[in-house]
Amino acid sequence: MNAVILEKEKVSITEAAPGKIGAEVRGWDVTTFTKDSPEMEMLRQLIYRNKVVVIRGQYDITEQEQVNFANAVGRPQVYFQANYHHPDYPEIFVSNNLNEDGQKFGVSGTGRYWHTDCAFEKHPLSFTSVRPIFFPKSARETSYIDMARVYRELPDDLRRYVDGAMAMQEAWPRYKVQACDIDRSIEEIIEGFKTECPPIAHPAVIQHPVTGEKILYISSGFTSGLVGLSHEENERVMKALFDFVEQPKYVHTHFWEDGDLIIWDNRPLIHKGSKAKPGEKSRMYRIGIYDDLPFYVGIDQ
Repeated sequence: MNAVILEKEKVSITEAAPGKIGAEVRGWDVTTFTKDSPEMEMLRQLIYRNKVVVIRGQYDITEQEQVNFANAVGRPQVYFQANYHHPDYPEIFVSNNLNEDGQKFGVSGTGRYWHTDCAFEKHPLSFTSVRPIFFPKSARETSYIDMARVYRELPDDLRRYVDGAMAMQEAWPRYKVQACDIDRSIEEIIEGFKTECPPIAHPAVIQHPVTGEKILYISSGFTSGLVGLSHEENERVMKALFDFVEQPKYVHTHFWEDGDLIIWDNRPLIHKGSKAKPGEKSRMYRIGIYDDLPFYVGIDQ
């Protein structure tokens, strides 16, 4: 990665080259951070500029220290579905395929599709921070696409569909069946979840409140179509859009190392996790964080 390197007091910050995403920080101890730490404003600006930041060397962080870090960055989210919660720290969203002492612990197989976290909510999630607890051998990566770059390079024939349009965001196809769903029909489960988390429309193109960038705000994981198009036209247009978005040239992949803590801006990025092979253990702790800015220009906080 072409980069600019800043070293100060044994802290090394490597930022992405123009047109690229991803910054790396070495030498920080996030367990010491508070809202007033000088590093916090630096971190926020790194996130806005580089879109995804990996902080290396964060070994043996406790759950409470991870929650404290999230509180220093902004306002931690408590995800609306309790089955994802860590039993002692509801701010921690647990992606996990190994139970604890025979008890269900978090949810397995999360986020293996292109999406931006909580696009289906009225107030989408600003930042996502993830810390791996243990990795599978075969799947140690998370991939990202910079949707600001995609929008800049979008062909005119596709741009005319999204400029000024509203895009429907729906979570129900990604619903994870729970024990409480036993004896309920598929229709009852879907309708119940749609009541809890109804579809919502956000602009198909949003403007970042800090950088001013215009961003294509759609994903094949959550976006069901553009408002005002027929079903048949939506099928055609959305396929063309997703085929363009998900080209390999736009994909930036982070390969996890022990001690990594990663944080990214959900406004410009869509992401997806990798899939472990059967029998491999995987656990990650995620905390969503609101930066208390409007998610995009024109939306109420």
